[in-house]
Amino acid sequence: MATQGHDAQVREFLDPYTTAAENEDLTPQKKIDGLYEIVQSTHWGMLTTRSPAGEMHSRAMAPASTEGLQFLFIANNVSYKFDEIQADNHVNLSFIDTKTTNWASIAGTASISRDQDLIKKLWSPFISGYFTDLGDGVHKGDASDPRVSVIKVVPREIRYWVSNTGAVGRALEHAKGAITGKLTAPGELRTITEQELQLVFGLNKTSA
Repeated sequence: MATQGHDAQVREFLDPYTTAAENEDLTPQKKIDGLYEIVQSTHWGMLTTRSPAGEMHSRAMAPASTEGLQFLFIANNVSYKFDEIQADNHVNLSFIDTKTTNWASIAGTASISRDQDLIKKLWSPFISGYFTDLGDGVHKGDASDPRVSVIKVVPREIRYWVSNTGAVGRALEHAKGAITGKLTAPGELRTITEQELQLVFGLNKTSA
C-alpha cells in the first residue's frame, strides 16, 4: 500500500504546475490579507450547496459581512438553498476576479440563523428589493420579514490563487511554455489550513 508521503511525491512529479505555484512560506496573516483583497475586489461570490439527491447547485451571492473570516449572507429562507443546507451543511464559496485571474475557493460548513439583532445589523435598504412587500401585513420585505434569515459560512480550508503578472505577462508566459515545453506558473497558490483557521477563530473569541 502506498504511503501518504509516497502519494505526495507522485503528485508533485505528475503535477509540477501546482507544485511550482504553491507558496507555503507566508505567515497566516499574510495569507488572510491576500484572501481579503480578492473578496473585496469581486464583491460577489458563488455559494455552492448539495441537494439531497447529490446535485451541486451554485448561485451568486454578496456577503453582508466577512468579519473574522466568517461569511454572512442575508437570504430568503423559502428558497431551495435552505433545504439543501439543512440536508447537508457542507458548502463551497468561491470568488474570482476576471481582470487578474485571482480566485478563491472556500470549503466550509453553513448554519442558519433568524437572530433579529444580527439581521438588523446586516440589513440594508438594497436587500429589500430581493423580498418585496407582499401586502399581507406580515411579509413586508423589511428586516422583520419572517422570510429573512442569515446564512453563516465558517471555512474549514481556503485555497486561492494570486497572479504575479498582468494579462500580457501571463500570455507571454504561456506562449513561452508552449514553445519551450518548460513549466510556467505565473502566480502563487496559497492555502489557509484548518489549523490556521482555528487559530484565527480562537483569537476572535478572545478579543470579543
